[in-house]
Amino acid sequence: MPSDSTFQRSSMLHRLATETFDVLVVGGGITGAGAALDAASRGLRTALIERDDFASGTSSKSSKMVHGGLRYLQQGEVALVYQALRERQRLRRNAPHLVGLLPFMIPILTKDGVVSRKVARALGSAMWMYDLTGGWRIGKLHRRLRKSAALAHFPTMPKERLASAYLYYDASVDDARLVLTVARTAAAHGAAVANGCTLVDIVTGADGRTEAAVVEADGQRITVSTRSVVNAAGVWADDVRALDEGRHPDSLRPAKGIHITVPWDKVRCDIAVVIPVPKDRRSLFLVPWGPLPGGRFQHCYIGTTDTDYTGSLDDPHCTKDDVEYVLRATNASLTTKLTADDITGVWAGLRPLVKATESDRTADLSRRHRVHRSDHGVVTVTGGKLTTYREMAEDTIDDVLDLLGTKARCRTKRLRLVGALSGVDHDAGTPETHLAGRYGTLASEVRALIADDPSLGQPLVEGLPYVRAEAVYAVRREMARSLDDVLARRTRARLFDRPATVAAAPAVAALLAAELGWDHAETERQLQLFLTACAAEDLAAHTAENAIAP
Repeated sequence: MPSDSTFQRSSMLHRLATETFDVLVVGGGITGAGAALDAASRGLRTALIERDDFASGTSSKSSKMVHGGLRYLQQGEVALVYQALRERQRLRRNAPHLVGLLPFMIPILTKDGVVSRKVARALGSAMWMYDLTGGWRIGKLHRRLRKSAALAHFPTMPKERLASAYLYYDASVDDARLVLTVARTAAAHGAAVANGCTLVDIVTGADGRTEAAVVEADGQRITVSTRSVVNAAGVWADDVRALDEGRHPDSLRPAKGIHITVPWDKVRCDIAVVIPVPKDRRSLFLVPWGPLPGGRFQHCYIGTTDTDYTGSLDDPHCTKDDVEYVLRATNASLTTKLTADDITGVWAGLRPLVKATESDRTADLSRRHRVHRSDHGVVTVTGGKLTTYREMAEDTIDDVLDLLGTKARCRTKRLRLVGALSGVDHDAGTPETHLAGRYGTLASEVRALIADDPSLGQPLVEGLPYVRAEAVYAVRREMARSLDDVLARRTRARLFDRPATVAAAPAVAALLAAELGWDHAETERQLQLFLTACAAEDLAAHTAENAIAP
């Protein structure tokens, strides 16, 4: 594995201004990062730009799962499930420090549930189909649980409604850290990678082919010489296409998904649980997070919704209706009732679904991806899902190579990501496994910071496992440029315990100021931006009814 010691934004901006590239990837989410890695590992001179921060859009706001999608079998998407489960196994092999085994339980309810005794046999058939499609690749097959075993995993479930359950296995991942790791791996293979870079124009030559792109960074415009452009901007992909095609194609149908976080003691599931949404065809996931010694957890997050979205792409919010929907559905499967006052964090993301018809529910739209090439040679990739990002990237770069008239074999099927470390116990909940599970072999670099300055070993946010050294490392080695970069994406503190994160924000801002050279005015500006964003989330959650009846 080449070294990624040059993952420095200033040097990357210099490269954008002075080098000529075969491909410029626009968009620093999982699809763009994956495309940059695929291209760079094939030997293409590659650049990646991101307008805001890596994974700041959809790719940091997913359900944080690497899975086949059991419900897609019900929609007849067998090929998609097979593809996703194959990619799940590749991710577990290529990034074992990031991707952990996640058991799931589906309760079988005796009444008032989507899954009753009558359809339990049909569900069992679906479970076997999931295993045969590729679920077995994880090394475990599904099994039926007795009522007592199901209650042991989820003791707050109404036991009078429970008959039994099914247990199966998928995987989980910190989505934002995966994106950053893929981007760092692309840089390690020679790609020029930079955040805070906005595409403002695409330049074509006399032959009508793309020959450059104009990028704005830090108030300056840079002309990037490139033979091709990959548009991997997610829900903003049509905006990029408009720069190239002269019109807005309106090809996407954004779907909003929200999650809420609550204290684990309110739910107490020790594995992920799939619960039905009453009077709807959807289900919600209850996922424990933050393992502690002794088998307890810190938080549980619950989601996701799937609704049409027509607001600002830059700032989707969890609304009163979103929160009420999740609380009502969850309370229908809990004996301990949740209220809006129990919520410690929320997040909302937009899926870049490819349009079908206006009558389709967003939940029913396919998660397959599409690759489109414009007359000028801009290659756009849309749709898809987090789990299948690598295959999406492969298809996209295959198209780029065809455009450039050359060939190079894809190398990412077995390409291990930076920090890849085998044998990580994702459930141990100790400081050492916390660092190993986030940085893999690079955890030694974080530990070295603590060795030089023991104060950096203190908690970054009280009650959460992150240490101050991780914030310093985020600035020095991971291109973090803002308070939100550190507290929402390099760590996930804002998502899981917003009140504690708000309390810690002034101290974290002071720590970052010393690293980034902020003066007092800039430090205060950063702090106020972060606090205002957190206050907006808090307002949305608490405008829901204080107690939601099932």
